[in-house]
Amino acid sequence: MSLIPSLFGNGPRSNVFDPLSLDVWDPFQGFPFSSAGETTAVANARIDWKETPEAHLFKVDVPGLKKEEVKVEVEDGNILQISGERRKEKEEKNDKWHRVERSSGKFIRRFRMPENAKLEEVKAAMENGVLTVTVPKEEVKKPEVKSIHISG
Repeated sequence: MSLIPSLFGNGPRSNVFDPLSLDVWDPFQGFPFSSAGETTAVANARIDWKETPEAHLFKVDVPGLKKEEVKVEVEDGNILQISGERRKEKEEKNDKWHRVERSSGKFIRRFRMPENAKLEEVKAAMENGVLTVTVPKEEVKKPEVKSIHISG
């Protein structure tokens, strides 16, 4: 993961120079007139991607989302897509809001997986606002060594 800050100083951007990340960069993120500020907490779902000897592990912060509001999909055989949506709370006609800080909106994150990923065996679990996606890896095959008899 790259910890290179964005051009507008909004913290680390995980995708600026990362060839495995397929995120779309928003050049207007952080501008005061941007409506993206309303959806920042959801739209910028933070993801950690760690590779162990056995698997690729993704941890996604999705506080307040139910598992029914999150999708984990495999596209084109090698793209892992994690998406979700938090809808705005339904407003009643007689409600009087004093403060609205909880965000609503959508997020989508896409990652091109390496060849050693077994995308047909992906597993996902959600606990305490953290989605954990496990993508098992293929075992590294040891090269077969055959001794050749030297004559003479």
